[in-house]
Amino acid sequence: MPVIFLLALTCGVAVGNVYFPQAVVPSLAAGLDVTAQAAAPVVTATQFGYAAGIFLLVPLGDRLPYRRLIVTLLVLTGAGLLAAGAAPTLGALLVASVPVGLTTVVAPIIGPMAAGLVGADRRGRVAGTLLSGSIGGMLLSRALGGVLGEWLGWRAPYLVSAGLVLGVAFLLARVLPETVAPSAQRYPALVTESLRLLRAEPELRRSCLYQSAVFAAFSAVWTAVALLLSGPVYGLGASAVGALALVNAGTMVCTPIAGRQVDRRGPDAVNLVCLAGAVVSALVLVAGGLGGAAGLAGLVLGTLLLDVAMQSGMVANQVRVYGLRPEARGRLNTAYMTCSYAGGAAGSWLGAGAYGRAGWPGVCALAALLAGLALARHLRFLRGPEPALPRKADA
Repeated sequence: MPVIFLLALTCGVAVGNVYFPQAVVPSLAAGLDVTAQAAAPVVTATQFGYAAGIFLLVPLGDRLPYRRLIVTLLVLTGAGLLAAGAAPTLGALLVASVPVGLTTVVAPIIGPMAAGLVGADRRGRVAGTLLSGSIGGMLLSRALGGVLGEWLGWRAPYLVSAGLVLGVAFLLARVLPETVAPSAQRYPALVTESLRLLRAEPELRRSCLYQSAVFAAFSAVWTAVALLLSGPVYGLGASAVGALALVNAGTMVCTPIAGRQVDRRGPDAVNLVCLAGAVVSALVLVAGGLGGAAGLAGLVLGTLLLDVAMQSGMVANQVRVYGLRPEARGRLNTAYMTCSYAGGAAGSWLGAGAYGRAGWPGVCALAALLAGLALARHLRFLRGPEPALPRKADA
């Protein structure tokens, strides 16, 4: 179905706006004459904006016609990217980065819409196609962002992204079918429902904890890896970060496999493997601080393992979340994705701070700690509740 592939492309273009700043940090620092550590908060600002947009704007998918909502958000994202690309100072760029993240949240809106365009027997395939588009956008945006930033300056990735977003908005305005809003609930009720679900559903909270912790580790590593590769250990340009991200395109192949394993073995079994894999990846990434061929091999293997663990864990967690209340999947997804990206934004901030204070080993220790906490929580869940101690008889 051509519309589904266009929607997958849209997911990739939108999600890429959250990730390409990770590869642009070295070029941005050079272009604005600031340190790389000072430029790193641009990544955090975009991710915090994205987390806020998921919470504040994604519920509108239950209230407004999809075509109007998606096209409007894409146009606003394009305007924000143009403003960011023209920012004269780091402060202005930080201010512009928040609305870029806030409005580029069409991927979580497209999922429920696409499920309504096909029959129930094709929804799993459609969900996999959309997730592959998002992963492709995440990987390619870092690769192309790094190359464009190094060759043409840090403004080029923002301006090119603006053109892509506005072009996709034009296409969707012409080809998306008209839909009827599925809910007449008022906006405040839609937003607060996600909070109520988070409070009422323990399995939702558990899924949010797992994904937030691993995504924080993921974001910490990818924020700091740009600083490592452009620093004295390697002395490489921003394009090296993009090349490293492109190597991890194998994640797109592993995600459908993880989905089949979730269907066969259940989300908890897949979560166990993914959380353990995230801890192991942090240990492998320590070798990246060695420099040279051995260090690069450690970075390739470690980031690949971390990417696979994070994305496969997302599949397991979403399956668990969607099985809770089928009639409220949009609002469940809002709560889940908000927590996940809030964790990612916190991880970017913590990763930049850890690199500044303790270098690359500090970032790897942070990633291991975050993933280890989630793994410990999962192992405790798998063991089940502690048996109650017998009460002593009264004397």
